[in-house]
Amino acid sequence: MAVKTYKLGDLIQLSNERNFAGKYGIDFVRGISNMKTIMPTKADVDERVITKFYVVQPNDFIYNPRTTRMGDKVGLGFNDTGLPLLFSFNNIAFRIKETAKSIILPRYLYMYYNRNAFDRYAITNSWGSATELFTFEEMCDIDIALPDLRIQQKYVQIYESLEANQKSYEQGLEDLKLVCDACIEDLRRKTPCEKIGNYLVCTDRKTSVFDLKIKGISKKRILIDSDCRTDGVQKEKYLRIDPREFGYSPIHINEGSIAFNDSESSYLLSPIYKTFKVADEKKLHPEYLMIWFLRDEFRRYCWFHAFGSARDSFEWDKLCDVQIPIPDIMVQKSIADIYKVYTERKRINEQLKQQIKDICPILIKGSLEE
Repeated sequence: MAVKTYKLGDLIQLSNERNFAGKYGIDFVRGISNMKTIMPTKADVDERVITKFYVVQPNDFIYNPRTTRMGDKVGLGFNDTGLPLLFSFNNIAFRIKETAKSIILPRYLYMYYNRNAFDRYAITNSWGSATELFTFEEMCDIDIALPDLRIQQKYVQIYESLEANQKSYEQGLEDLKLVCDACIEDLRRKTPCEKIGNYLVCTDRKTSVFDLKIKGISKKRILIDSDCRTDGVQKEKYLRIDPREFGYSPIHINEGSIAFNDSESSYLLSPIYKTFKVADEKKLHPEYLMIWFLRDEFRRYCWFHAFGSARDSFEWDKLCDVQIPIPDIMVQKSIADIYKVYTERKRINEQLKQQIKDICPILIKGSLEE
């Protein structure tokens, strides 16, 4: 069958269904990411506000027209959950027209949006001053080439098979995390807590090796390449973090700025950081300790106990006062091993999701060439 070209505006229409009657509660509220996924909302919402939210029915779409706030991408979501969901009125909801359902499949359109070419088009055609917008009118002006429905369905099935495999893998991942969390909670209830300062040594050593790579610590609690310009910096003032050592920022730890160097390399950290290590790994396993640092409870503890004037700080003595259960070293290692498997599988899962997204342009191209 020949490929036909349509204006997207001939195939889609705005969906203005609102939650005015309050039929759906806070549990139905979601957000969208620039990875084209629907996710739990990060906003603080209440029952009064969500009465103005859009109701996005299954197989409908939602997107954020403010491209400058989404990292030069379009934040867009496709409701494939089978349930109606609520989204902020700052977004734009739309659906495929009844008259176009014999022309284009919702999932095929979602695959079309998952291409980098769509993001580039949206950025190029966004307009505004302080905030650039990719309006629905601009969306409707897109030319889209479509094969017949049978070929669309064939390539949609390929996509859905890949996604089903990824979801199955992700479910096993969550089960593994549940095991790890259950072990931690069981220890917290049954094992007496001790101050971690009894097991730590502050290193804070200046470097004498200046060819080491400069690192920073992200809010995800990992070491990352530094974004700062390093030309002309006085590296002799920087701290060296060796393998199996920790680093943290006293003024940002409550935001998650603490990390463990699990690599085999030494790095440099800015003088604003502090570095430390476990004094005796036969008594406290560093990976086990990092699991506690990764918990939201630790971050909240830092928020509460940080103090200062212009800027709150969580200094070394405060860190030493943190108490955690310290069981037998073999128990610590077992929990750390479970968590290590979980983090590795989590990394693989993120790779799978990215690969599924990356295959969308290939599937679209294949369907047009068949």
